[in-house]
Amino acid sequence: MENWYQYIFNGKVLFLLVLIFSSMYIHYRGKVRYTFFRQLLDHSTFMAPINFLMYIFSSAPSRPYLEVSKYSDLQVLRESWETIRDEALTLERSALIKGSDKYNDIGFNSFFRRGWKRFYLKWYNDFHPSALECCPKTVELIKNIPSIKAAMFVVLPAGSKLPEHRDPYAGSLRYHLGLITPNSPKCELVLDGQSYFWKDGEDVLFDETYIHYAENATDKDRLIFFCDVERPMKLKIGKWLNSFFGWFIMASAASPNKEKDKTGNLNKIFKYLYQIRLLGKRIKAYNKTVYYGVKYALFGSIIYLIFF
Repeated sequence: MENWYQYIFNGKVLFLLVLIFSSMYIHYRGKVRYTFFRQLLDHSTFMAPINFLMYIFSSAPSRPYLEVSKYSDLQVLRESWETIRDEALTLERSALIKGSDKYNDIGFNSFFRRGWKRFYLKWYNDFHPSALECCPKTVELIKNIPSIKAAMFVVLPAGSKLPEHRDPYAGSLRYHLGLITPNSPKCELVLDGQSYFWKDGEDVLFDETYIHYAENATDKDRLIFFCDVERPMKLKIGKWLNSFFGWFIMASAASPNKEKDKTGNLNKIFKYLYQIRLLGKRIKAYNKTVYYGVKYALFGSIIYLIFF
């Protein structure tokens, strides 16, 4: 029995060391970094061991923006941008590109209060029935590109800004295709301190796990086609790990456009977990000192229970 406890203790110590090392790697990977306490409680810290593996096995260059021309299977999207745009416009006119009206989109929930809107086409290998019905031409294009794991139409409204963030999973790269944009540097993506602005019919590929934010400081909405493209991996083990974590983590975060669309298990749970978040907001509004005291006490308790 004593040996059993020793094995458990050694395992916890090893995991803690892996978590610290991988978190530091994530933190120092880019030029733009969070403050210590922001990084400590950010999801990228908890995902660090998994994402570290993705970076180790990645065959993509380790830099914020990537050369989209080297991903030849994506060329058809750029060539068909007007077809994609026309289906997106039909959706927008029908008010189907919208924010979630329920707590069922854990991945993008924090964006909705800033006016950000989306319509899912595909989410980690499953096409939404509503997309098959409303966007048959775009869906057919996506079907011929197996590397696309998720796809959606996204609107960033005039005058809005998404805060600095990292996306949670490093198993993909992010592809944007401008459909109807302000075509202005005032509507920009700033990734690891480097700016890019969207243009109609032009595309960009980038690593969304670098810290970034988006801002539309114009009087015109920005409509784009947005995809998660599978990160190219070295070795069979790297490809297998990416497929496994994509299925195990990301696929469970499916969010519906309409009632008949699938809701993943994470989002089924999220509506209950968000009640804790709402309670935290009420405490913060009442007293920030109490809020941060409770927050760090809970975090410390979780660490203690896991590792001691």
